[in-house]
Amino acid sequence: MKKKVLSILLTAVMAATVVTGCGSDKASGSSDGEKTKIGIVTMVENGAFMDMKDGIVEEMNAKGYTDENTEFDYQCAAGDAAALSSIVNNMTDGTYDMVFTIATPSTQAFVNAESDTPVFFCAVSAPVAAGILTDMENPDKNTTGTSNAIPVSDIFEFAQETTPAEKYGLIYSGNEDNATNTIEQSKEYLDAQGIAYTVATSPTSADIETAVNALISDGAEVIFVPNDSIIQDGIAKLVEICNEKGIPTYCSSATTVASGCFATLAIDDKGIGAKTADMAIEYLEGKALEKIPAQVIGIDYCSINEAAMKALGLTEDTIQTSYQLNLITSEDSTQTK
Repeated sequence: MKKKVLSILLTAVMAATVVTGCGSDKASGSSDGEKTKIGIVTMVENGAFMDMKDGIVEEMNAKGYTDENTEFDYQCAAGDAAALSSIVNNMTDGTYDMVFTIATPSTQAFVNAESDTPVFFCAVSAPVAAGILTDMENPDKNTTGTSNAIPVSDIFEFAQETTPAEKYGLIYSGNEDNATNTIEQSKEYLDAQGIAYTVATSPTSADIETAVNALISDGAEVIFVPNDSIIQDGIAKLVEICNEKGIPTYCSSATTVASGCFATLAIDDKGIGAKTADMAIEYLEGKALEKIPAQVIGIDYCSINEAAMKALGLTEDTIQTSYQLNLITSEDSTQTK
C-alpha cells in the first residue's frame, strides 16, 4: 500500500515538472520543438506599413526568433472591414501566441474582440483616444505597443519657419479616428497661435481634387495632410495641384513625403517596428504584458521631397530644422545629409 501511494505521488511530481517545463519553453519560444506562432496584421498596405512589418520581423530574427522556432503569419485586409473581421476571428482562436497590429484600424479590431491573445500595436497615433487602452503607463485590454503620436506643434513650427503662411488648409477623409484626432490637434495649435485655417474633407480619394481646390479658393497658402489612408491614395493629385500653384504641402509621414508631399518631421518606420518587437520579446521571455508600458516614439529626422522642393522654388538652405535631413530624390532614394 505504501509503495502504491509513493508511486502515485512520484507520478504527480513528475507531471507537475513536465507542465512547468513546457511553460518555460513557450516563453523562450522554441526548445520543445513547438514553434511560437505570431500574427502580423494591417488593414492596408503602404510603404510605411511594410517598413514597419519588416522592422518587426528583422528585429525578432536578430533576437533569435527565426523560422526555425517561430512562425510568422502576415495578413492584410486590403481595406475590407469584413476581411479584417475574418482575420481577427482566425488569429484569436487560441493558436497564436501573440499578434502584432500595424496602425489604428487593425488594432481596434483585435482589442474589440476581447480575446486572450496578446496584442502588440505598432504606430497607433492616439491609443487612448482610439479606445485601445486607457493608460499608456499601465496597459490594459491585453494590449500594449508603440505610438507614433504626430508631433503637430513641431511640424507647424517647422512649416512656419520654412515657408511662413497666414492661412493653412487642412484636409482629411473624416473616416479614420487617427486622422480626425490629428486634425483636431492642428486646429487647437493654430487657434492658440492665432493662425487662420480652413478645413475640407475628402471622403474618398476621388474627392481630393475638389477638396484641395476648395481650400486654395478659401485662401490656404499651405496645406497639411494627416496620416489618412484615403488621402494617401490620392496624394499624387493633391501634390500636382499644389505644386502647380506654389502651395507647400506638409504631412505626418515620411511615406507621404515619398509619395510627393514637400516635408514632415518623421519617425523611422523600420525603427518603430523594431521597438515594438523588443516589447513583444519582453513578453515572450516572461514579462507580464501589463508591466510593459506603451511607448511614444519621437522624431527621428526631417524628410524632404526633392521634386516638390524644386517645384516650389526652394533649396536645402531654405529648410529650417535642427533634425537630420533625409532628402527623398526623384529616383525615390533617400540620402541622409
